Amino acid sequence: MLNIFGSNQTLCDGISRRDMLRVGSLAVGGLTLPRLLQSEAAARETGASPRRKSAILVWLAGGPSHLDMYDLKMQAPVEIRGEFKPIATNVPGIEISEHLPMQARIMDKMAILRSAYHTNAGHGMGSQWMLTGYQPTIEVNNNIFPSCGSIVARMSGAKVPGMPAYVNLPNSLGLGKAAYLGAEYNPFAPESDPNNDGFNVRNLQIPGRVDRSRMDKRHGLLSNLDTIRRDVDAKGDMGGLDKFYGDAVEMITSDRARAAFNIQAEDPKLREKYGRNELGQSCLLARRLVEAGVTYVTIQAGGGWDTHGDNFSQLKNGLLPRYDRAVTALIEDLYDRGLQDDVLLMSFGEFGRTPRINGGAGRDHWPGAMSILYSGGGLKMGQAIGTTNLTAEYPTSKAATPGCVLSTMYRCLEIDHHHVFYDQAKRPLAILNEGEPVADLFG
Repeated sequence: MLNIFGSNQTLCDGISRRDMLRVGSLAVGGLTLPRLLQSEAAARETGASPRRKSAILVWLAGGPSHLDMYDLKMQAPVEIRGEFKPIATNVPGIEISEHLPMQARIMDKMAILRSAYHTNAGHGMGSQWMLTGYQPTIEVNNNIFPSCGSIVARMSGAKVPGMPAYVNLPNSLGLGKAAYLGAEYNPFAPESDPNNDGFNVRNLQIPGRVDRSRMDKRHGLLSNLDTIRRDVDAKGDMGGLDKFYGDAVEMITSDRARAAFNIQAEDPKLREKYGRNELGQSCLLARRLVEAGVTYVTIQAGGGWDTHGDNFSQLKNGLLPRYDRAVTALIEDLYDRGLQDDVLLMSFGEFGRTPRINGGAGRDHWPGAMSILYSGGGLKMGQAIGTTNLTAEYPTSKAATPGCVLSTMYRCLEIDHHHVFYDQAKRPLAILNEGEPVADLFG
C-alpha cells in the first residue's frame, strides 16, 4: 500500500493542514503514478503539449510581514514601522529589509510586486484564494477549487515522460490539491526532510521483499488483466492503460526519478550555500527536479510566518536569515545554470501582516496589502512594482488581486488562464475568474 500523507501543521486559528491520500496497491507502486502519467499523456493528446518552462513557489505559510521584508515604511510612526531598517539594493532606488542582505545584492535578478491584496484574513480562506485564484465562501481544510500546481499538471504535464508534473516539498501541502480535476493531479511528495542524511523517497523504492523478476511477473499479469478489462469496457476508457502502468513501473525502477531526488549527489559546498536546513535543501531539491522534468514545485517554507507575538525577534533570528539564504542561492543557481528564462520562481503567503504592532510585539493578519517576489521566467527583473499607502494598509497604485498574481505565472508557462473546466456538477469554471498578468513584468 502506498500512502501519501499531508503535513500536520496548525496555525493560530486552529486549522489543521493534515490530510491523507490512501492509494490502492499496484504491484510495487500504486494508482497515483499511473493515473498521473495517464493524465499527462491525455493533456498532450488534446493539444496541451509539454512546456519547457517550469515554476517554483516558495510558500510562506502563516502570512509573511510585508512591512518588515519588502515594503518598509520609515516615515510611519514607530508603532507601525517597527524596528527594522531598509538597506539599498544593487538596483538604484529600491530598498528592502536589512535582514535580507543577500537578496539585496541580487535585486537585479528579482522583481517585487508590492501592491497585491485581497479581503479575507483567515488562514484557510486566504490560502485557498492565493493558491487557486478563487475566493472561498466557507472555511475548509481541503481544496474547493484546484490549486495552481494541479492546474499546471492538468494543462501541461511533466516536461519529461516518467517524471511527476507537480511536486510538493518536503510534504504534501494541505491546500495544494486538485479538487474536481481529480486525485491524479494531486502533488507527489517525498514526505521526508531533504536535509536529513538518510533522506529518501519511499514511493520510489522497490520494497525489499519484491525483487525485479517478481515485479516484472506482477506487471505482466496486471497487463493481461487490464487487457481483459479493456475488452469488456464499452466506452474504451481502459484503452492503453497498460502503457501508463508500465510508465509508473519505469519511474520506480529506472534511475531518472531517483537521480533527480538524490540530493546527496550535490556538491557539499553548494548544499551549504543553500543552508543546511529543511528550507534550504528543499530549494536545492526543487532546482534538481525542474531540471529533471518536473513542471511545478511548491516548497513549504515552514509555518512560522504567523508572527502574532515577538514578530521582530522571530524574523531576524530565524525566519529571514534562512529564507534570505535559501532564496538567494536558488536564484543564483538558476541564473548560473542558464535557467533564468525557463524557470519562474515566486514567493508569497496567504496575506501580509497588520501595520500596527500589537501588545505582544507581533503583527496580526492583514490581507489588505502584501508583497510578491518573482524571479526569472523570462520576466523583466530589477524592479519594484506598485505602491501602498504610508502605513502599508492598502495599494495606492497598480493594485493586484490573487488572479493577477497567478495569471502572471500561467502566462509564463503558456497556459491560457481563461481555459474552462467542468466540475462534478458540470458547471463551467475558468482556470481564473478574474485578474490579468502584471503588465510591468512583461517587457
